[in-house]
Amino acid sequence: MKHVVIVEDEPQAAQRLEKLLLAARPGVLVDARLESVEQGVEYFRSARKPDLIFMDIQLADGLSFEIFSQVEITSPVIFTTAFNEYALRAFKVNSIDYLLKPLDPEELERALRKYEALTGTVNSTDQMMASIRQAMEQMTRRYKERFVVKVGEHLRTVEVQEILYFVSLEKTTFAVTADGRRHILDSTLDQLEEMLSPEHFFRISRKYIVSMASITDMVSYVNSRLKLVLRHSDDDDVVVARERVQDFRNWLDR
Repeated sequence: MKHVVIVEDEPQAAQRLEKLLLAARPGVLVDARLESVEQGVEYFRSARKPDLIFMDIQLADGLSFEIFSQVEITSPVIFTTAFNEYALRAFKVNSIDYLLKPLDPEELERALRKYEALTGTVNSTDQMMASIRQAMEQMTRRYKERFVVKVGEHLRTVEVQEILYFVSLEKTTFAVTADGRRHILDSTLDQLEEMLSPEHFFRISRKYIVSMASITDMVSYVNSRLKLVLRHSDDDDVVVARERVQDFRNWLDR
């Protein structure tokens, strides 16, 4: 990455981004700082193609998505914004990441590494954008929002956010909700792992998938493992598998 363009209508935010960017990648050149949809359209119509674009979403004269509807942009984009409601729309264009303001240097570093990983493994712009689109599809995939469960002779829906954890007992899968109830599910934990958002659930072992809200305590355990105490659970052997401990720590610390 050598040439970068910043689309940002707040001068202080643009200056801070440039400062963070140059601290992270000293060799980068900021070719332009654009402040509006109009300036963006005019600049990118000039056929200048930076290696990477940083783009705020809410600009003084409209949303930056309007730029994409008026001119073809083939460069990858990292969106920077104070609002998270545009995330899905952002990944429908050339976005490889979506950073919330105020920008965190570590989040910026992760976004830059993602860009470098994508561009470092391909040989052409078309191949690069294909890789980006594949990454975007994974990031924007729809995860399970609710389950249909049987309660007596009745069926009801259980929203995913109501579920504390999933547990497999004697070849039966249960979803345990915040009110302490257990609901039998037809899916296995392997299947559930594909259905659930990794932002909210983590597979700690062959037996458990847990949410952050389910954990009331964590204790160091033998062989570099972790023992968890879960809400509405009397199981004294809820243990994070040793090979998953570091990933689990990263999940907690994201």
